[in-house]
Amino acid sequence: MELRQLECFVAVAEESSFTRAAARLHVVQSAVSATIAALEGELHTRLLERTSRRVSLSDAGRALLPKARAALDAVRDARDAVDDVNGGVRGTLRVGTLSSLGMIDLPALLGRFHREHPAVSVRLATAASGGGSPGLLDALTEGRLDLAFVSIPGSPPPGAQWRDLTTTPLDLVVPAGHRLALQSRVALGDLAGEAFIDFPSGYGNRAVTDRAFAAAGLQRHVAIEITAIGAGADFVRHGLGVALLPRGSTEPGADLVSLPITGADLNWPISLATPGNRTPSAAARAFERLVDQPLR
Repeated sequence: MELRQLECFVAVAEESSFTRAAARLHVVQSAVSATIAALEGELHTRLLERTSRRVSLSDAGRALLPKARAALDAVRDARDAVDDVNGGVRGTLRVGTLSSLGMIDLPALLGRFHREHPAVSVRLATAASGGGSPGLLDALTEGRLDLAFVSIPGSPPPGAQWRDLTTTPLDLVVPAGHRLALQSRVALGDLAGEAFIDFPSGYGNRAVTDRAFAAAGLQRHVAIEITAIGAGADFVRHGLGVALLPRGSTEPGADLVSLPITGADLNWPISLATPGNRTPSAAARAFERLVDQPLR
């Protein structure tokens, strides 16, 4: 069993596609197929179930996947040890992120990381639709990400750990002609009967909002679910509902009004999550050291 075989197997398993795995590994698809076939032949079992629409793991494949990831992590750790002696950081850094990070300027952060560690290749994964922070944490604990920016109130799940970086208040955003638009601030009770534009369950800002309404003993109606903050402002602008969006995320204008909420905990946290079940790579450790610097 060769490392290249394990790399191909993990790539196909994570991408659920030979085509995407080949693109990720920078090889032709036929090479990936041949490598997987050789691995299956060596193990005398089918690792992947192939259909015309998707690729999934067999029972044997599910058993092999965590072992294959552990083997690749061990090789990465060995390379990191040599790179440390030679004074360099190399490899690939896989970062998960939400569609918005509040006050954190991720492009600037990644640009600085690239300048300081040009030999590290960065792969950025944005939370998939409906997955939000829980989806990023699943990818982190399964070894598909090295670290991730997440937003989940409460304690981290098993296999992950995080540290809080920043919090941003959620403000009420309404159309300029709304009945509350001329107020200086509002309370949650003032929002009875409103239709809301909000994120799906599982997203951090949705969890913050749901928790605040539950604490106040209030119910609300979510009319439209979105996965991008900018889309929320657009729906509000066209009179389809009101929204609680991170302060500063909505451009001021004549058609929208942002109002602070009083008497409720509507602080949206952003945390940096890392795996609690494996040693981070040298690249991940270097990125962690860099994260705090722009926030000071």
